[in-house]
Amino acid sequence: MTMRGYATAYGAATVLNAIANWKGSAFGISLRTSAEVVLDDSEGVRGDVEGIDTTLIVRCVESVLSHFDLDYGGVVRTRSEIPVASGLKSSSAAANAAVLATVDALGEEIDMIDAVRIGVEAALDAGVTVTGAFDDACASMLGGVVVTDNLKRCLLKRDELHSDVVLLIPEEQFFSRDVDVERCRALSRVADAVFEMAIEGDYAGAMTLNGLLYCTALRRSPEPIVLALRAGAAGATLSGTGPAYAALVDGISGDDVVEAWSSLGGRIIRAAVENRSARMGQADLFQEGI
Repeated sequence: MTMRGYATAYGAATVLNAIANWKGSAFGISLRTSAEVVLDDSEGVRGDVEGIDTTLIVRCVESVLSHFDLDYGGVVRTRSEIPVASGLKSSSAAANAAVLATVDALGEEIDMIDAVRIGVEAALDAGVTVTGAFDDACASMLGGVVVTDNLKRCLLKRDELHSDVVLLIPEEQFFSRDVDVERCRALSRVADAVFEMAIEGDYAGAMTLNGLLYCTALRRSPEPIVLALRAGAAGATLSGTGPAYAALVDGISGDDVVEAWSSLGGRIIRAAVENRSARMGQADLFQEGI
């Protein structure tokens, strides 16, 4: 017996990084990760993604099987448009896609927030996150912009956000597990102010203040943020722990931000805020051959 399932989830960018005070905010972006899960009567689950550590996605499949009290083996594969270790939530998207693809293979149903929590636990088990990244996972799973309490794993708010996005991805990679947590938490009072801005709906202002805060905490350059704001971006930030930066733009300011960032090196991606939720049964990147 063989059961096959698919799902597609999205990347995300930061409004408020949750490391300092466990409160987080993020918005979905239109970069995708698709997962394929094939379950059978073999022993154990294995990952099959060339050049990528598959511990997280394997753990997601195992966690879903445990959730439904089932015992299958099989294989999980992912394909992604999201740069790895860049701060654009590639791990959250992979976890969400793997969880939903497993549910799809089983022919079951699951509440979206329950699915997020399964992926968050798997990410903690796999050691790819400091806080569990509940905010990032919710943005990836639900789309739009979310505000969360990561300690309680509670969704506080979700809004739709309509904006273009410009992303700057430097050549380096940075893994969340390597962050200086204590240095970030020393700035928790400022993070509390950013959280209040996000709760009140000032997402552009919140992400800009967040970016300046975490550039200080993580010893990263605020120059891309300043350049983006001078070019007309509504808001700009360091996404996650970096190294990527994200800016909210319109059609005109987007061109100007791209021009301003072009001298900094690295890769520039034009995207949009993604307000759609992750989807079971969608094999987007497998069908497109990406």
